[in-house]
Amino acid sequence: MAWRVLVVDDEPGIRRVLAGYLTADGFEVAEATTGEDAVAQVRRWAPDLVLLDVMLPDVDGLEVLRRIRMFSDVYVVLVTARAEETDTLVGLAVGADDYVTKPFSPREVVARVKAVLRRGRGSASTPTRLVFDGLTIDPAAREVTQGDQPVRLTALEFDLLIALGRAPGRVYSRQQLLEQVWGGDFYGDERVVDVHIRNLRKHLDDDAGAPAIIGTVRGVGYKFLLEPR
Repeated sequence: MAWRVLVVDDEPGIRRVLAGYLTADGFEVAEATTGEDAVAQVRRWAPDLVLLDVMLPDVDGLEVLRRIRMFSDVYVVLVTARAEETDTLVGLAVGADDYVTKPFSPREVVARVKAVLRRGRGSASTPTRLVFDGLTIDPAAREVTQGDQPVRLTALEFDLLIALGRAPGRVYSRQQLLEQVWGGDFYGDERVVDVHIRNLRKHLDDDAGAPAIIGTVRGVGYKFLLEPR
């Protein structure tokens, strides 16, 4: 079954080019011109990935992303003409998985889409549930429960938690986590790892000052603190 990609951009030329390249590479593609339409199509069509322009005519792309994250963990790649670090990190903090900046090569965008979607396939390679004291991770169902309560994570946050949870006590550098979770072809600021770790801790009620689940090894990286049951 072909991957589904929703291209959200108010510029017809950009939509046409991206849709053409993605279709030629075997993707099933839909298009949206506004933020409101994008949210509606994610609900109705359930794409595997959304290419979301930040500058939209009705609703800012970051607000669209916040709305999507209220009901879906679909992969989202931001497309922005604003390459400033603050814009990028703000977008990632509200749940984006990756970003590309304009002007871009359509081939680069397709490669980035493939990298993000391959990442999702890889995360299911641990078939058995990972059970810790108070926390269960089910890779096959892509579900996390803490106590008896489900924990809602984005697709990338889930992949990051799996990467850490597979090897409790092992210290991963940012670069190692980028390679495992984002893919070896990721290029960008490695501090995006810090943003997603912060989001994970928030979802898991893990105090960064005295963490019980995800620890920081200063100057090195991060490690998973819980012992398997």
